[in-house]
Amino acid sequence: MTREELQRRTENIIERSSRTIDGMRTITKESNRVADVAHNAKKILEDLDEEFESQTGLNKTDVAFMFFATALQCVRWAVLTKFTDRVDHNKTDKGPYDEHSDRSHRWYNPSLEEIITNPVPFDTTQGSPDMGAGIGGPEHRLKTLGHDPILGWIFGTANIATSTLTAWNFQSYHIKTGENKCGNKIDKLTNHAKTDLVLSYTKDKLFNNGAKGRSIIGTSIIKEYYHLKSDIGSHKSLPFPIVSTISPKIADTLADYGIDMANVLTVAKQVAYAELINVIIGMIHYLFYDPIRDGSRRLYEVRTRKVITYSNLISSASNVLRVAIESYLGNQAALKKLDVGGFLVTIYRLLNDAKFIREVKEEFVFNNFDKLIRGRESV
Repeated sequence: MTREELQRRTENIIERSSRTIDGMRTITKESNRVADVAHNAKKILEDLDEEFESQTGLNKTDVAFMFFATALQCVRWAVLTKFTDRVDHNKTDKGPYDEHSDRSHRWYNPSLEEIITNPVPFDTTQGSPDMGAGIGGPEHRLKTLGHDPILGWIFGTANIATSTLTAWNFQSYHIKTGENKCGNKIDKLTNHAKTDLVLSYTKDKLFNNGAKGRSIIGTSIIKEYYHLKSDIGSHKSLPFPIVSTISPKIADTLADYGIDMANVLTVAKQVAYAELINVIIGMIHYLFYDPIRDGSRRLYEVRTRKVITYSNLISSASNVLRVAIESYLGNQAALKKLDVGGFLVTIYRLLNDAKFIREVKEEFVFNNFDKLIRGRESV
């Protein structure tokens, strides 16, 4: 080996040793850095938590949105979605037909004129004891499928089209015009009918009897609509859908606790309007998003959800306070102003938005902590 070769090998060994030593120093330095991060993990996580709260805290614009949303929610429950006053059944809108009992009966096939001029057959209670139908009394709406808010569109329409009545247990009866003790014409249950034929004749009128049959079914649907509409706003209202087919007693118990169709529709309207306001506020708030000023879109959405949730909470609390004060002062109608649907939306928002905010917070904190561990700058 020549002197030059020995010198080159020596230089290579020195160079590799230097690189190894530099690498070891880098590893040592990185290890010390990671150890320092790990040692101060609690403080770093607390700082990241504070940073998240700082970046998702409400600014002046957000607060303005919150109070605007609160005002809209308060106007909604104060003006648009109160529980309506019930009226006597005889004072409700009966529709455009002048009705009187005068059925010239043909089994399952009343004429169009008879359908138009006679009351709906499932309002009949006379003759129930003789037929063992068990539908007499003021609870007849609970025991006839024509009064069910959902099944009524099928069975009520079919009953009108065939001059029959179908009870809660799916037993059907023919309705004819008789006389009461005063000699006045009145509808009565007179004979048993077959429920399958009630539906079959209705189907035939719709599909096999041409324009005449379709006119009968169309008129029956219209009469069913007006009858359900007139009954919903009355004192007894309509039962909760489907429950009567299980037990009219359960449906009656629910109605005693205020769970009837009129209240269900009011609560549904409260929910729909409250959530509509939330959606509109969320959409408008999004228009103010500036990625340079507001940073991450996910963090901005946290602010949006806070605006909506806080406004719902303030609105619900205001509603409870108003109802409580008016009730204390003796206003018996105060409970009709209770925003039940708004409460349901508020509870949903509290649970759903809290979950979303928690997930975003965990993502923010742990992603940034991971970047510190890896030696990258956090955001």
